[in-house]
Amino acid sequence: MNGENREWMEAGAFDILYEEGPVLAVNKESGILTQAPAGIDSLEARVKAFLIRREKKPGGCYLGIPHRLDRPASGVILFAKHVRAAHRLSEQFQTRSIEKKYWALVAGHVPEEEGEWIDYMRKIPGRAEAELIQPIHPDAREAILKYRVVGRHTLPGHGEVTHLEVELETGRTHQIRLQASSRGYPILGDAQYGSTVPFGQQHEDERLNAIALHSRRILFTHPMTRETVALTAPLPEPWRPFCAVDA
Repeated sequence: MNGENREWMEAGAFDILYEEGPVLAVNKESGILTQAPAGIDSLEARVKAFLIRREKKPGGCYLGIPHRLDRPASGVILFAKHVRAAHRLSEQFQTRSIEKKYWALVAGHVPEEEGEWIDYMRKIPGRAEAELIQPIHPDAREAILKYRVVGRHTLPGHGEVTHLEVELETGRTHQIRLQASSRGYPILGDAQYGSTVPFGQQHEDERLNAIALHSRRILFTHPMTRETVALTAPLPEPWRPFCAVDA
């Protein structure tokens, strides 16, 4: 990493996990939007500013975003630095050939060591929120995930916490958050979906607060070299009471 890159990393703009050709992978911190209108802080804006500065492109640069993470979530996210790479990565997401695994800390005791949750849900019109609905509803979309229990913990004053690894069969808005909460296992810190347990540093602006949902691993085919790439995103500091943050 050259001096200019290091300056940006030390400033806390973002952490680069991987960069090869037109593919850039970043470990997103919680509390920041993946993408936002001009003038609003976002991971996209930070990465673009970094590339413009590093590559001396005052006229701007292209940055494709083939997938997103919720604002309060953290973890690995991919970007593409040219259109062809963005298109090929998007195709992998659409065909589910990319493997993604999430880690979540949920309140309560999930009894089965592994399982599958199937629901029907929709994004509530005009709101950044989702809800479960009957399958006969015209807006119903099937939501399927598989999980396994990674660990079990006791959080003083709050009871049991179950550490889940989740793999999505479908990709719906707030899917993991809603499906866990609807079963009585809200993700720690996720007040929007019923959590009463804070997670990490609390901010006056609640939009900056973290939830215990982390995009942990991703496996994809590099769009240009066709090599298989497997990445693991280190855990943020609030995970320390539950597992090593550098795990």
